Amino acid sequence: MKKAGSILLSLVLLIGVLAGCSDSKSASGAKGGKTADLRIWSFTDELKKPITKFEEKNGVKVELTIVPIADYPTKLKPVLESGVGAPDVFTGELAFIKQWVDAGYWENLSAKPYNAEKLSKDYIPYVFDMGKDKDGNVRALSWQTTPGGIYYKRSIAKEVLGTDDPAKIGSMMSSMDGLFSTAEKMKAKGYRMFPDEGAIRWFAQGDSPEPWVNDKKELNLTDRKIEFMDYAKKLKEKGYTANAPEWSPSWFGSMDKPVQVKENGKTVETKVFSYVLPTWGLHSVLKANVKKSAGDWAVTSGPSPYFWGGTWLGVYSKSKNKELAYKFVKMMTQDKDFLKGWAKDTGDVLSFLPVTNEIKGDFKEKFLDGQNNYTFFLDQAQSIKPGIVTKYDQQLDTLYGNAVKEYTDGKKSKEDAIKEFYLKAKNAYPDLVVPN
Repeated sequence: MKKAGSILLSLVLLIGVLAGCSDSKSASGAKGGKTADLRIWSFTDELKKPITKFEEKNGVKVELTIVPIADYPTKLKPVLESGVGAPDVFTGELAFIKQWVDAGYWENLSAKPYNAEKLSKDYIPYVFDMGKDKDGNVRALSWQTTPGGIYYKRSIAKEVLGTDDPAKIGSMMSSMDGLFSTAEKMKAKGYRMFPDEGAIRWFAQGDSPEPWVNDKKELNLTDRKIEFMDYAKKLKEKGYTANAPEWSPSWFGSMDKPVQVKENGKTVETKVFSYVLPTWGLHSVLKANVKKSAGDWAVTSGPSPYFWGGTWLGVYSKSKNKELAYKFVKMMTQDKDFLKGWAKDTGDVLSFLPVTNEIKGDFKEKFLDGQNNYTFFLDQAQSIKPGIVTKYDQQLDTLYGNAVKEYTDGKKSKEDAIKEFYLKAKNAYPDLVVPN
């Protein structure tokens, strides 16, 4: 998965929806100007190479249309509804996956001749669950899983914590108290734990996450999410961050070099110890911005498992080429030979267990000093609870992130920030039952 650079998160402290595509471009037609046998729409260019393989293997021509993620839902929806110029296969990302599986745009893959329900044991549970509609029918599948971790610099860990071993570091940060204790040790030695306070938003729900909205359409602001407001404020007030907002130049810059931080009226130079990122963060974020410290990194677990992003794909329900369309979906999500090569070429952590269980022991990441991050992320993925994503998440995450920001910046009290969040949530979704 490629990083979604189109969405800035500097003001979003609890957003659970980002997925890859910094290189999105306009449509590309079938080769040689010939009429396409299959049309595919996506928000990312990562399907280009698989499409070439599919064409060569099946003797067909495929037309790929790439639409920037910011425009993708609004441009694709009317095409799907009218059927005019519609794709045979299209992708969906986490931000709108739950809306689309229920909209009828994707073919029911649980039905014959697909019988995709039989594949349930072959996939990471939460990934398979995400592609199901409200009636439990499989509408979309994904080749990847995108759990996250904490990437940290080994040299700083050795200096401050006495070890750079991922298991030991993870044990030190297995709770929020442990994470803050580590942050205090970093501060005492002149380092910053994270680039910004938004980094810990992924741990806000703990080990037993609950969806924003339940079956009764009741908005559920859990105690853990409310506690996150205080955690974020503590990070800022204690000076545990470099005040480098996510996706900002300073956020990227502090990955590989010292950063200037204003503190008590003075400007001091410091280094950032760690970044909270998912699987694709290694290849699309860290590797893309780190030069000097490559090989000085490792990845470990935080207080709770989480995932960030993901790409699903399925067959358009009104396609006239459903057999060929599903053939492409099968190649991307079930073809063992293809997926083995894909994993090694891209570093994607696969969700298809018959392949991951076969190849996971062979991975050694040079950037991480030889660590097998593949096995680490697969273990994390198995711990992610299915059923926590709702169609309301993107907007509610953004609104709550803004409320947290107002509180951490001292512009509102916690109570007032929460009240404003409830008000804006109700305005955005009048059908929700919101606490008074």
